[in-house]
Amino acid sequence: MQYNLNNSYKAVVIGGSAGSFQGIVKILSQLPIDFPLPIIMALHRLKHVRHGFVEALSIKSALRIIEPDDKESIKKGLVYLAPANYHMSVEIGNYFSLSTEHMVNNSRPAIDITLGSAAYAYRNKLVGILLSGANKDGGLGMKKIADKGGLTIVQDPADCMISTMPLAALALSKIDHTLSLDQIINFLKELYNQYK
Repeated sequence: MQYNLNNSYKAVVIGGSAGSFQGIVKILSQLPIDFPLPIIMALHRLKHVRHGFVEALSIKSALRIIEPDDKESIKKGLVYLAPANYHMSVEIGNYFSLSTEHMVNNSRPAIDITLGSAAYAYRNKLVGILLSGANKDGGLGMKKIADKGGLTIVQDPADCMISTMPLAALALSKIDHTLSLDQIINFLKELYNQYK
Protein backbone atom coordinates (compact mmCIF):
# COMPACT_ATOMS: atom_id res chain seq x y z
CA MET A 1 0.00 0.00 0.00
CA GLN A 2 1.25 3.49 -0.84
CA TYR A 3 0.95 6.14 1.84
CA ASN A 4 2.46 9.17 0.06
CA LEU A 5 4.88 9.73 2.94
CA ASN A 6 7.64 12.23 3.38
CA ASN A 7 10.32 12.83 5.99
CA SER A 8 8.88 16.04 7.41
CA TYR A 9 6.86 14.50 10.26
CA LYS A 10 7.85 15.53 13.77
CA ALA A 11 5.98 13.01 15.93
CA VAL A 12 3.67 9.99 16.07
CA VAL A 13 0.83 10.04 18.61
CA ILE A 14 -1.07 6.86 19.49
CA GLY A 15 -4.29 6.46 21.47
CA GLY A 16 -5.78 3.21 22.72
CA SER A 17 -8.02 1.70 25.35
CA ALA A 18 -9.63 -1.68 25.93
CA GLY A 19 -8.16 -4.29 23.64
CA SER A 20 -5.19 -2.15 22.57
CA PHE A 21 -2.45 -3.34 24.94
CA GLN A 22 -1.37 -6.39 22.94
CA GLY A 23 -1.49 -4.28 19.78
CA ILE A 24 0.78 -1.67 21.34
CA VAL A 25 3.21 -4.40 22.41
CA LYS A 26 3.21 -5.81 18.88
CA ILE A 27 3.81 -2.37 17.32
CA LEU A 28 6.67 -1.51 19.68
CA SER A 29 8.27 -4.94 19.22
CA GLN A 30 8.54 -4.33 15.47
CA LEU A 31 10.09 -0.86 15.54
CA PRO A 32 13.87 -0.43 15.22
CA ILE A 33 15.93 1.12 17.98
CA ASP A 34 16.76 4.08 15.74
CA PHE A 35 13.15 4.98 14.92
CA PRO A 36 13.57 8.70 14.16
CA LEU A 37 10.48 10.27 15.73
CA PRO A 38 9.10 10.54 19.24
CA ILE A 39 6.12 8.27 19.83
CA ILE A 40 3.59 9.80 22.23
CA MET A 41 1.07 7.37 23.72
CA ALA A 42 -2.15 8.03 25.63
CA LEU A 43 -3.59 4.75 26.82
CA HIS A 44 -6.44 4.23 29.24
CA ARG A 45 -5.06 2.51 32.33
CA LEU A 46 -5.93 1.84 35.94
CA LYS A 47 -5.32 5.06 37.86
CA HIS A 48 -4.19 3.40 41.08
CA VAL A 49 -1.65 1.08 39.41
CA ARG A 50 1.46 3.22 39.17
CA HIS A 51 4.08 0.61 38.33
CA GLY A 52 4.49 -2.27 35.93
CA PHE A 53 2.91 -0.80 32.80
CA VAL A 54 6.12 0.66 31.35
CA GLU A 55 7.99 -2.49 32.32
CA ALA A 56 5.42 -4.68 30.58
CA LEU A 57 5.65 -2.61 27.39
CA SER A 58 9.44 -2.50 27.55
CA ILE A 59 9.92 -6.28 27.56
CA LYS A 60 9.69 -6.54 23.77
CA SER A 61 10.55 -2.98 22.74
CA ALA A 62 13.98 -1.93 21.50
CA LEU A 63 12.90 1.67 22.04
CA ARG A 64 13.12 3.27 25.47
CA ILE A 65 9.70 3.89 27.03
CA ILE A 66 9.28 6.54 29.72
CA GLU A 67 6.53 8.33 31.60
CA PRO A 68 7.51 11.99 31.23
CA ASP A 69 7.63 14.54 34.01
CA ASP A 70 5.80 17.85 33.79
CA LYS A 71 7.65 20.26 31.45
CA GLU A 72 9.90 17.47 30.12
CA SER A 73 11.29 18.12 26.63
CA ILE A 74 10.25 15.79 23.82
CA LYS A 75 13.17 14.01 22.15
CA LYS A 76 13.41 11.90 19.01
CA GLY A 77 13.59 8.16 19.29
CA LEU A 78 11.81 7.83 22.65
CA VAL A 79 8.37 6.46 23.48
CA TYR A 80 6.41 8.60 25.94
CA LEU A 81 3.52 7.09 27.89
CA ALA A 82 0.97 9.29 29.67
CA PRO A 83 1.34 8.58 33.40
CA ALA A 84 -1.50 6.95 35.31
CA ASN A 85 -4.16 9.43 36.47
CA TYR A 86 -2.63 12.41 34.61
CA HIS A 87 -3.73 14.19 31.46
CA MET A 88 -0.71 14.65 29.19
CA SER A 89 -0.61 17.59 26.78
CA VAL A 90 1.94 18.46 24.12
CA GLU A 91 2.90 22.12 24.28
CA ILE A 92 4.25 24.45 21.60
CA GLY A 93 7.95 24.53 22.36
CA ASN A 94 8.13 20.71 22.22
CA TYR A 95 7.53 19.72 25.83
CA PHE A 96 4.85 18.00 27.90
CA SER A 97 2.54 19.37 30.54
CA LEU A 98 0.76 17.10 33.00
CA SER A 99 -2.43 17.90 34.88
CA THR A 100 -4.96 16.28 37.20
CA GLU A 101 -7.94 18.28 35.95
CA HIS A 102 -11.34 16.61 35.79
CA MET A 103 -11.77 13.46 33.74
CA VAL A 104 -12.63 13.74 30.06
CA ASN A 105 -14.70 10.91 28.59
CA ASN A 106 -14.50 9.34 32.06
CA SER A 107 -10.76 9.03 31.54
CA ARG A 108 -7.53 10.46 32.88
CA PRO A 109 -5.34 10.35 30.88
CA ALA A 110 -7.78 11.37 28.17
CA ILE A 111 -6.77 10.48 24.64
CA ASP A 112 -8.61 13.51 23.22
CA ILE A 113 -6.40 15.84 25.29
CA THR A 114 -3.12 14.28 24.15
CA LEU A 115 -4.14 13.98 20.49
CA GLY A 116 -5.77 17.42 20.34
CA SER A 117 -2.81 19.20 21.94
CA ALA A 118 -0.37 17.35 19.67
CA ALA A 119 -2.43 18.44 16.65
CA TYR A 120 -2.14 22.07 17.77
CA ALA A 121 1.60 21.79 18.41
CA TYR A 122 2.65 19.80 15.32
CA ARG A 123 -0.12 20.61 12.83
CA ASN A 124 0.58 18.90 9.47
CA LYS A 125 3.81 17.35 10.83
CA LEU A 126 1.91 14.83 12.98
CA VAL A 127 0.86 11.21 12.45
CA GLY A 128 -2.12 10.22 14.61
CA ILE A 129 -3.05 6.58 15.22
CA LEU A 130 -6.14 5.38 17.13
CA LEU A 131 -6.45 1.75 18.20
CA SER A 132 -9.06 -0.50 19.81
CA GLY A 133 -11.16 0.96 22.61
CA ALA A 134 -14.51 0.77 24.37
CA ASN A 135 -15.51 4.44 24.50
CA LYS A 136 -15.41 7.45 22.18
CA ASP A 137 -12.31 9.06 23.65
CA GLY A 138 -9.89 9.88 20.84
CA GLY A 139 -12.53 10.64 18.21
CA LEU A 140 -12.37 14.41 18.71
CA GLY A 141 -8.59 14.28 18.99
CA MET A 142 -8.33 12.55 15.63
CA LYS A 143 -10.67 15.14 14.12
CA LYS A 144 -8.34 17.90 15.37
CA ILE A 145 -5.35 16.13 13.80
CA ALA A 146 -7.26 15.89 10.50
CA ASP A 147 -8.36 19.53 10.71
CA LYS A 148 -4.74 20.65 11.23
CA GLY A 149 -3.54 18.68 8.21
CA GLY A 150 -1.92 15.77 10.05
CA LEU A 151 -2.02 12.19 8.81
CA THR A 152 -4.75 10.09 10.47
CA ILE A 153 -4.93 6.31 10.86
CA VAL A 154 -7.46 4.20 12.74
CA GLN A 155 -7.29 0.50 13.38
CA ASP A 156 -9.81 -1.29 11.18
CA PRO A 157 -12.89 -1.88 13.36
CA ALA A 158 -13.03 -5.45 12.05
CA ASP A 159 -9.48 -5.96 13.36
CA CYS A 160 -10.20 -4.52 16.83
CA MET A 161 -11.05 -6.40 19.99
CA ILE A 162 -13.46 -3.51 20.72
CA SER A 163 -14.35 -1.20 17.82
CA THR A 164 -16.13 1.71 19.56
CA MET A 165 -13.14 4.05 19.55
CA PRO A 166 -12.14 3.74 15.87
CA LEU A 167 -15.79 3.92 14.82
CA ALA A 168 -16.17 7.19 16.77
CA ALA A 169 -13.23 8.70 14.89
CA LEU A 170 -14.54 7.51 11.53
CA ALA A 171 -17.93 9.08 12.29
CA LEU A 172 -16.42 12.48 13.15
CA SER A 173 -13.97 13.11 10.31
CA LYS A 174 -12.42 11.82 7.12
CA ILE A 175 -9.66 9.46 8.23
CA ASP A 176 -6.76 8.99 5.81
CA HIS A 177 -6.24 5.27 6.39
CA THR A 178 -8.20 2.46 8.05
CA LEU A 179 -5.67 -0.31 8.63
CA SER A 180 -5.25 -3.63 10.37
CA LEU A 181 -2.65 -3.81 13.12
CA ASP A 182 -0.16 -5.49 10.76
CA GLN A 183 -0.74 -2.74 8.18
CA ILE A 184 -0.15 -0.08 10.86
CA ILE A 185 3.19 -1.74 11.63
CA ASN A 186 4.06 -1.79 7.93
CA PHE A 187 3.11 1.89 7.70
CA LEU A 188 5.46 2.77 10.56
CA LYS A 189 8.25 0.77 8.92
CA GLU A 190 7.69 2.66 5.67
CA LEU A 191 7.75 5.92 7.63
CA TYR A 192 11.06 4.82 9.17
CA ASN A 193 12.47 4.15 5.70
CA GLN A 194 11.74 7.75 4.67
CA TYR A 195 14.31 8.96 7.21
CA LYS A 196 17.10 6.51 6.36
